[in-house]
Amino acid sequence: MNSKTTIRKPAVVYVVDDDCCVRKWLLRLLDRARYDVRVFASADEFLARDRDGSIENACLVLDVAMPGLSGIELQEALGEDSLPIIFITGHGDIPMGVRAMKKGATDFFVKPVAGRDLLDAIEVALRKDKEVRARRAEIAEIRKREEVLTPRERDVMQLVVTGMLNKQIGGELGIEEGTVKIHRGRMMVKMGVSSVAELVGLCSKIAAE
Repeated sequence: MNSKTTIRKPAVVYVVDDDCCVRKWLLRLLDRARYDVRVFASADEFLARDRDGSIENACLVLDVAMPGLSGIELQEALGEDSLPIIFITGHGDIPMGVRAMKKGATDFFVKPVAGRDLLDAIEVALRKDKEVRARRAEIAEIRKREEVLTPRERDVMQLVVTGMLNKQIGGELGIEEGTVKIHRGRMMVKMGVSSVAELVGLCSKIAAE
């Protein structure tokens, strides 16, 4: 009997720092930790990179003070869809760190950074990235199911999740209770749920996005 071994791709760690010595140190450190390290000397260089759609897990180690776009400005340019960011800087202060963390950075270090501390922070960032990717995939699947609903099935779903009974939904939509039951049954099958509680859970996940 043949068995297939799944080879897990190493997580990608992007490094953006204008200091050549820092880039070399990070490359050695992260390469020894068996990450797929991709190094850039500026924010503009990072933004111009070829996008790799096959990446399954990644984070960004980012310097703050650089020529051109600063690390904070790059963070703002990337927006809410950014990878988890770990800032490292030789010019850090408390307000800068607070600003970065409020915008979603997972950690903030002032150089020189202890290698072990940085590796620990990268593991946290990569776990966060996995969670975000899993949540996005789940939401995409829910929306895919929702897209196949007819307009009437969608109307029924919106009322079901409020706790309305079939008779009340019929009155609200101006249709017979038996018709509501048909639309409701088809809607539940298409959404892949067997209870109102499950349906409410799916809808709440969409609403939270």
